Amino acid sequence: MNDNCQIGCFHHIKIGHQVAIGEGVIFWDSDGHTIVDPDYEMAKPIVIGDHVWIGIHSIILKGVNIGDGAVVAAGSVVTKDVPAGALVGGTPAMVIKEKVEWMY
Repeated sequence: MNDNCQIGCFHHIKIGHQVAIGEGVIFWDSDGHTIVDPDYEMAKPIVIGDHVWIGIHSIILKGVNIGDGAVVAAGSVVTKDVPAGALVGGTPAMVIKEKVEWMY
């Protein structure tokens, strides 16, 4: 994990093995407030698989699961699950490429 990262954990955040986390990455498993709606969940767990690379200044939001070997491009806002071995990027993050491999 690099400098200036933030972890806001209201519920549960799990980070796997051999995860590379870029500078300024934010993990936030809650909205920090409630919305009046019977189906609304303020907090949901975040699960990061093994051997995941999260690029600089990315934001990982509540309820996200990032599969093993995935890559999150710099500056991405991850609002939905990321399949194993996928490269995602953008705001909100979307799959750019599948079956990627990376090493450090």
